[in-house]
Amino acid sequence: KEGKFVTSRNIKDRLDRELERNLALKVEPGETADSFIVCGRGALHITILIENMRREGFEFCIGPPQVIFKEDDAGKKLEPFEEAVVEVGEEYNGSVVELLANRKGEMLDLITNDKGMTTIKYKVPTRGLLGVRNAILTATRGTAVLNTIFDGYYPYAGEIQQRDNGSLIAFETGQATSYALFSAQERGIMFIKPGVEVYEGMVVGIHQRSGDLKVNVAKRKAATNVRSNKDATVVLNEPKNLSLDDCVEYIGEDELVEVTPLSVRILKNPKMDKKAMKQQGKK
Repeated sequence: KEGKFVTSRNIKDRLDRELERNLALKVEPGETADSFIVCGRGALHITILIENMRREGFEFCIGPPQVIFKEDDAGKKLEPFEEAVVEVGEEYNGSVVELLANRKGEMLDLITNDKGMTTIKYKVPTRGLLGVRNAILTATRGTAVLNTIFDGYYPYAGEIQQRDNGSLIAFETGQATSYALFSAQERGIMFIKPGVEVYEGMVVGIHQRSGDLKVNVAKRKAATNVRSNKDATVVLNEPKNLSLDDCVEYIGEDELVEVTPLSVRILKNPKMDKKAMKQQGKK
């Protein structure tokens, strides 16, 4: 509704124009006629292109970033690794080490200077670094500095759990209300304020537990002829504002980022929902 260029032909023409001047970019046709696989040098390279297209009036959805795998001469699966260097206060060492170790990281060095600052060096799969920057900043109260550089291709490290928490999903189309958000905020951290238009399948927050939860954020209070002053006392927590980079890092395999000139939203991939329903039907 908000974009000026919404067809796959418009998007393909724009990507073809980008290829002429952006030499590090590679575009391949996707599984369907209206999807494209865009390869570049890291998530930042791709998000700069997405932001430029958004400002030009394009509207489209993007899936979660994926790393490019290779095979060695023996047919063994290889994946990219990066060297991550974190500078952080000594009191947060444990949190950073735990986060990087859970992402299949291998510690190379740990040095603490006389001022209480620690430099932690890890070799981590690029897959494990997707979304880790926000997690480290949260764990260290915004005091950590993370730098990464490409190290090389090494044997596949195995499955990595990207996210512990599920999502809060709107199951009704409408306008978010204070009354409904007051109940929903007990279930996790919200992304939206009252008055925001939501639709079925839109991700409106982070669930405090694992697994997704459907919530009704457009629910209105039943009108009665009894006067009540309770609405004036509703106190809502400040919603978490996600930038485009945050959204790309946050989304899981079954989620998409909807990018329009006016807003950036997260939604559940409707194709994945249909696949899941078909599999349940077969069982």
